[in-house]
Amino acid sequence: MEVLIIDGANVIGSRPDGWWRDRPGAARSLHQKLSTADLPQNEVVLILEGEAKRGVQAGQDGRIRTVHAAGSGDDAIVDEVVRQLVIGDGREVIVVTADRKLRDRVEAVGACTKGPKRLLDQL
Repeated sequence: MEVLIIDGANVIGSRPDGWWRDRPGAARSLHQKLSTADLPQNEVVLILEGEAKRGVQAGQDGRIRTVHAAGSGDDAIVDEVVRQLVIGDGREVIVVTADRKLRDRVEAVGACTKGPKRLLDQL
């Protein structure tokens, strides 16, 4: 079992394509691409914060679950990693982010990380 947790703000912000003019639209576009991508993970969790939350409703949509961060997106990502690992079935949790501090935090609790470019190349 593999779970992919995506730092929405970090992935959206990794390419200068005008995302800053329409954060909800950028979140919607990322969600749509994830919905149609042939990703190898069993579960995909998209964490959104700030204005991007207006682009995609929280909840399950197919195999993608969108989580709206109540405060810090980084804190919500770490909480989701812990939630996944506590299940205790040996699942691998992969976090997609380029944020070094967040990488350190999630690796410290047992997740693996990969950069946004690798994910975006799959979409």
